[in-house]
Amino acid sequence: MQGEKTRPHGRSEVGGLPTIKSLDELTELVERRPGLYLRYSKGPDADEGRPSVDYESGLELPGLSVTVLDAEHWWTRSTHDWLARQMCKYTHLADQDEERHAWVLTGRVAGRGPDHEPLIDHVEPVAWIDDSVVEQARDHYEKAFDAGRDSTG
Repeated sequence: MQGEKTRPHGRSEVGGLPTIKSLDELTELVERRPGLYLRYSKGPDADEGRPSVDYESGLELPGLSVTVLDAEHWWTRSTHDWLARQMCKYTHLADQDEERHAWVLTGRVAGRGPDHEPLIDHVEPVAWIDDSVVEQARDHYEKAFDAGRDSTG
């Protein structure tokens, strides 16, 4: 179908990785296994050996740009809330390119990117996140947060 994502849905594994099929399942994984990150890209195979690039400067970064899935120590709300918020930070990347999908990884922090995001090397892919989970996160985020509000009120 035109406009549909290229990664198949309804399968338990894609490219040898399991697929997370609910926000609850992602929450359980993150609570059970600290040190996980989220990335939107064409996937681990496409990213292998290709660090992220700072498009404004043209500089190659020392790792892959990711979003932290572990809640910060000051976060007193649920892990579920944290993950919904984190997942929504970069959904525009997947929205702009139908070949980009969310996936979970672990690795070593090699530095920080221009937006202060962690840059990960020694990447170990953990799981794909089904596109329906991204939609669940968006729905939860819009219900649980004052989405779009900034420090100016």
